[in-house]
Amino acid sequence: MLKFLSKVKLEFNALDSRAGACMEFLAQCSAGKARDSNPSCQVEVKRRTDDHPPQIKVTFVNGVEEVFDASKTSAQSIRTLILDKGQYLETEQMFRDGGQGWPVIIPEEELREPTPSIKLPHVAKSFNLPEIIDNSPRKAEDKKQ
Repeated sequence: MLKFLSKVKLEFNALDSRAGACMEFLAQCSAGKARDSNPSCQVEVKRRTDDHPPQIKVTFVNGVEEVFDASKTSAQSIRTLILDKGQYLETEQMFRDGGQGWPVIIPEEELREPTPSIKLPHVAKSFNLPEIIDNSPRKAEDKKQ
């Protein structure tokens, strides 16, 4: 998870019952596997003494910042959101490294093209199926029974 982040800042009052997600997220960030994935990621903890809701502020490696209200969002949900955004960043970087523009624009006519048929002779023989699988879109009533 930390491999996609350059900085994590957690703010919470340890005596606040709403701080559970912050403490769990801090434990996840402190785990050896997480630290090994990006040793340069800064993890800061600001302990509060007021009634401010706990929050987690993350800075992605591309500089984008996101703030999560940890009183309303679980640590697992925050982790999942970070991993999803990280996958997006990896995909974006892969296209840029390949000399492609980002975002990738797929022409409208290509989106409407049917999926080509695929020949699978070895699979067809194993399951006693026809060798060509037709993936073209059809209405339910047009499909062979």
